[in-house]
Amino acid sequence: MDFEFSDRCKALLARLQNFMEKHVYPNEGVIYDQVFAQPDDFRRWEPLEILEELKTKARAAGLWNLFLPDSEFGAGLGNLDYAPLAEIMGRSYWAPEIFNCDAPNTGNMEVLVRYGTPAQQQQWLEPLLDGRIRSAFAMTEPAVASSDATNIGTRIRRDGDEYVISGRKWWTSGAGDPRCKILIVMGQSDPDNPNRHARQSMILVPTETPGVHIRRYLPIFGVSDAPHGHMETIFDDVRVPADNMLLGEGRGFEIAQGRLGPGRIHHCMRLIGVADRALERACRRLSERTTFGELVADQSLWRFRIAEARCRIEQARLMTLKAAWMMDVAGNKAAKAEIAMIKIIVPRMAAEIVDMAIQAFGGGGFADTALTMAYVYARTTQVADGPDEVHSNQLAKFELARHAVADPANTAGEAAVMVAQGRDYQRLEGWSLGV
Repeated sequence: MDFEFSDRCKALLARLQNFMEKHVYPNEGVIYDQVFAQPDDFRRWEPLEILEELKTKARAAGLWNLFLPDSEFGAGLGNLDYAPLAEIMGRSYWAPEIFNCDAPNTGNMEVLVRYGTPAQQQQWLEPLLDGRIRSAFAMTEPAVASSDATNIGTRIRRDGDEYVISGRKWWTSGAGDPRCKILIVMGQSDPDNPNRHARQSMILVPTETPGVHIRRYLPIFGVSDAPHGHMETIFDDVRVPADNMLLGEGRGFEIAQGRLGPGRIHHCMRLIGVADRALERACRRLSERTTFGELVADQSLWRFRIAEARCRIEQARLMTLKAAWMMDVAGNKAAKAEIAMIKIIVPRMAAEIVDMAIQAFGGGGFADTALTMAYVYARTTQVADGPDEVHSNQLAKFELARHAVADPANTAGEAAVMVAQGRDYQRLEGWSLGV
């Protein structure tokens, strides 16, 4: 497999690194102060002026919508080429938004690119790509275990030329932003369908529609994550035009799979940057502090931790690049096992390395906003886009099926299973195993 980045990727990477060093890192203190200096002030739910200023500069630098592979809308990069860019953006909590590459907006834009009608794209995709509005994804519900999406009970009922939506959602990330104008809502449109995966649909719901109520924000470890926010949202007989249905009734799972695959790997790409910067900051801190007559960095325990952290980051990066390469070469479905693997290991790795960095800072680690927000992000992604347990269960099924042959010595039978799963790299047409 070939992990060589394209010349376009390399050029963008150099510009992105320069932009981060010149504009993002020096302004992190200003951003954090605007968000956390007065946590009870209502202004925390307003867009940050400094971010809007940086967005203007990012667009002028040609660093905008880098995540979209379709050159008509984005930078025209594949998953492999986007990986190092997402990693660099992940080094700063607020950076992805500066480049219009933040979740859940990236996933929602991808849904509209892939499944939206021309009218839906004109109304919602264009202003999202332009950064004039924000969006949210309403899937998880408090009344059921939403890791099994077939449990979702929000009702989407056809009534003439309209759909009526009724239900209660939470962790609707991004809905707290006053610029959030559109929600993608998942719910049951055909609850009696014998096919459990054909009961769900996704529909576009403007936030200003009567009956949409943002009840409250849900803090993560006491952090509001304003002005983004993770909200509890009520849909009280909300009526929207029938044209707001995405792709068609009963196709919600199809959309979800198309949306969550790239979303999951994008999180992993960013989390590698989170972990890398946390390790960098820990090393510098340990090299500045003395205990019991020697630098903390010279103590064998900390040297073991540093070495272990570097190994884990490099392992995670290589696995993520492999998944990205497979998605580009063979498609998301063929890479489903690799996506599951990185979704299991990368968030856990990042959370543990950030936790180590907090330990390196001692008491200051709990007051260091960059580290605490990094930990919040890393820890929540062990649940977001499918909890670790679901991905582990699915991965185990893949592995058991891969070895489910009558005779373990029957290599032809094993090869047939691998080809059926899209995992025999040498036998798939157009693939080259260069390692």
